[in-house]
Amino acid sequence: MKQWYEKLFDNYGNQYDKEHFTQGTIGECDFIDKELNYDKSLQIIDIGCGTGRHSIELTKRGYSVTGVDLSEAQLKKAREKAEMSGLKIDFFKHDARNLPFENQFDAAIMLCEGGFPLMETDEMNYQILENVTKSLKGSAKFIFTTLNGFFPLFHSIDDFHEKGTNEEGACYNSNRFDLMTMRDYNLITFTDDDGNEYELECNERYYMPSEINWLLKSLGFKKIEIFGAKLGAYSREDRLTTEDFEMLVVAEK
Repeated sequence: MKQWYEKLFDNYGNQYDKEHFTQGTIGECDFIDKELNYDKSLQIIDIGCGTGRHSIELTKRGYSVTGVDLSEAQLKKAREKAEMSGLKIDFFKHDARNLPFENQFDAAIMLCEGGFPLMETDEMNYQILENVTKSLKGSAKFIFTTLNGFFPLFHSIDDFHEKGTNEEGACYNSNRFDLMTMRDYNLITFTDDDGNEYELECNERYYMPSEINWLLKSLGFKKIEIFGAKLGAYSREDRLTTEDFEMLVVAEK
């Protein structure tokens, strides 16, 4: 049986690119570029690459990028966009819990909930971190964003989604936030690329910075820094606060 995140992205490539949260690609890649010291010889893996927006922008800047995603529809759109830009990028269909790479990449990015933390159990989310780690070389950098556990303790998740919704994007309706598991149980209403409307019951895991720190340390990362993640404007100047819906993690092996 397909999980909600598989159903959502089954036929959502065009609609996805219209979503509010996909509009910050340039600024986000500026941050990645700087974090990698503008070293274009580095090989990057983009986990949960979606329609390839970060992969394409980083390739335009001279990096060698491999994009992986679980959705064939998203990958099809990514390949079309790359071709239109005259770029050769490898986009593969893989489950991030079971990647075929080992000691292959100098850096990994996993942005806008690219798989992690959408899985149905904590163990599955951990498998994603494990597989990303396995894919990286001995000395490498891992940059990702995830949901900030402080946010729902102080704010309404519904209010946040309402502010960030445009007319064409998916609508989120939070039913219940479970303090024991830090999971938000919500209803997503969306229209696919063929104009069909759907409603999906979803749940997403919010993480505390201390949890992320512990998980990454258990995987051998030596240096872990966590910041607030501002759409299209990632910065080391942004200290993580209760106001940040997402956190930005920069980890080094």
